[in-house]
Amino acid sequence: MPRTLCSALAATPADPVTVEGWIHRRRQLATVTFVVLRDRSGLAQVVATDPLVREQVSGLPEETVVRVTGTASTNPKAPGGVEIVDPTIRPLGAPAEPPPLELWRPELGGTLPTVLDHAALSWRHPTRQAVWQLAAASLAGFRRHLDGAGFTEVATPKIVGQSTESGANVFPLDYFGATAYLAQSPQLYKQILTGVFERVYEVGPVFRAEPHDTARHLAEYVSLDVEFGFIDDHRDVLARLRTTLAAMIDAIRERAGAAVEVLDAELPVVPEQIPVIHFREALELVGAPSTEPDLAPEHERFLGKWAKAQFDSDFLAVEGYPAVKRPFYTHPEPADQRWTNSFDLLFRGLELVTGGQRLHNHADYLAALAARGEDPAEYAPYLAAMRHGMPPHGGFAIGLQRWVSRLIEADNIRRATLFPRDLHRLRP
Repeated sequence: MPRTLCSALAATPADPVTVEGWIHRRRQLATVTFVVLRDRSGLAQVVATDPLVREQVSGLPEETVVRVTGTASTNPKAPGGVEIVDPTIRPLGAPAEPPPLELWRPELGGTLPTVLDHAALSWRHPTRQAVWQLAAASLAGFRRHLDGAGFTEVATPKIVGQSTESGANVFPLDYFGATAYLAQSPQLYKQILTGVFERVYEVGPVFRAEPHDTARHLAEYVSLDVEFGFIDDHRDVLARLRTTLAAMIDAIRERAGAAVEVLDAELPVVPEQIPVIHFREALELVGAPSTEPDLAPEHERFLGKWAKAQFDSDFLAVEGYPAVKRPFYTHPEPADQRWTNSFDLLFRGLELVTGGQRLHNHADYLAALAARGEDPAEYAPYLAAMRHGMPPHGGFAIGLQRWVSRLIEADNIRRATLFPRDLHRLRP
C-alpha cells in the first residue's frame, strides 16, 4: 500500500492507509493506547486497543521510526480530524534512545545552548521545523522572482586569493602551500558576471571572521546576492530589492502558511514605496554627531520604531552612507562625493540588506584605489572587466538567517540557523 502523509489523511476517511514517521508521543490508558505519529507534513493520531499492539507500543519509545497500517476514521478531536484505528505497527529501526529534549511538548524547552548542542534532535520539533520552512519558502520566492525577471543564477568560488574587499576580517587557509581565504561575499565575481549575463544572482555561504559575540552576528551565513546592469542609480537597486522581498513574502504565504500559523508569525507588508531617508537625516533623528560614519544598533532600533510610527512600515532605507564607510567600488553621489549612492535597508529595527550602485569605469576604479592606498595589481582580474566595457550596475545582498530571525522576531539569530558557526561553536 502506498504511503500516505499525515496531512493527507483527511482525504481518505474509512480507507485503509499506511503512514510512516516518528513516534511523537504515546499515551497509555487502561484499555486504549494513543500514539501520535509525526512525519514531514504534520501529526496523525493512532488508536490501539488490541492488547498485543499495546504491549508492542510500550516497548517503542518516542522518536522510534515506524510504519503504521490501519483504517482512517473520522474523529474531530484528532489532529486533522482523522485518526487511524485497528493499526498494525512495524518498527523500521531499533527503538530510539530517550531524547535529551521532550519533543512532544507544544513548546521546545531548554536553553539556547542546549537546543543548539542537540540540533540533530531539536530541529525535529514542529516549531523548529517551521522556522526553516520559512527560510526554504523565502529561497524559493527569491529564485522564482529573479528567474522570472531575466536573472541568471551563478555559483562563484568560496576559496579566494584576495584577503578582503570590504575591510572585514577573513579566514585564511592553506591552499597547496599558498595562503587563500574563505570568501566574504561574491561581490567582485557577481560584478564581473554582470558584464556577461547583465543580471545575476547567487545563493551561497559567506564567511566573516569578525570577532563579534552578539545575538545578530554569525561567522558563516547564507547570503542572497543580486547584481544587475543598465541602472540609473541606487534607487533602481532599491526598487528591485522591494519586488524581491515582496516575492519572498508571497512565497511564504503560498508554501509555508502552516509554518506561519505554528509560529504565530506576523508577516510584514512590503510597501509599494519603501520609505527612504538620507544618512545625514538619520544621524539627526537619532541625535548622533554629524561626523559619525555609521549607525549603531541602538540607532537602527530607534529608526525602526520611527519608520513604523511615521509610515506604518517595517522597512526603512537609509541612503547616502559616507564614502569612508563604504568599499572602494561604491559609486559616489554625483553632487557631493563625501556621500555614496548606497543604502542599508532596516527591517524591524535591524540592518538586513546593504546595496547600492557600483563604479563601472576603469579610470574611476584606479582613482578610488589610489585614494585608499591600494595596489590595482591586487585586483587585476576584476579590473579587467571594467577595462573592457561594463554597464552602470548595482546590487544588494540579503542575509537569510537575519531575514528569518526578524520574521519570527527571535531574540537571537542562532534560532534561525540550522547549525550556527560563531566565535564559540564549530559543532554540531
